Amino acid sequence: MNLKEIKEIIALMNENNLNEIEIERDGLKLKLKKSAGGDGLVVSPGHYAVESIPAPKAATPPAAPASSGSADSTKNNKDIKSPMVGTFYRAASPEAEAFVEVGQTVEVGQVVCIVEAMKLMNEIKSEVRGKITEVAVQNAEPVEFGQILFVVDPL
Repeated sequence: MNLKEIKEIIALMNENNLNEIEIERDGLKLKLKKSAGGDGLVVSPGHYAVESIPAPKAATPPAAPASSGSADSTKNNKDIKSPMVGTFYRAASPEAEAFVEVGQTVEVGQVVCIVEAMKLMNEIKSEVRGKITEVAVQNAEPVEFGQILFVVDPL
């Protein structure tokens, strides 16, 4: 991550009135946090604490062992990861059916879930054709950038 990217992130924070943001990419974890003004309520633009620490190897809880197949069958699996920080939803509304279920075949470009970020509902689409072997996140859970949402066995 270069200085230009960090400045762009800071500009986005100011535009969207965010006080804190945490991004993980390529083994680097970047946390930006606006410092509070005198009474703790006023945020002074331009004053940021930047914390850069190596990302942990396993940022998500360990996955449950595969229920079927050998270890070799999981080697080619592809992950559908969250492109942003937000809240994960398996369906378009609480009453609607989930976009995808374990065992279902998905096509490239098919919507698999929604990640809500800053009151915007972002449809997450599959970038691989294959069979969903695991849903790695519970409905309505917060997700991080790059966190695995689904595991797909490519066809």
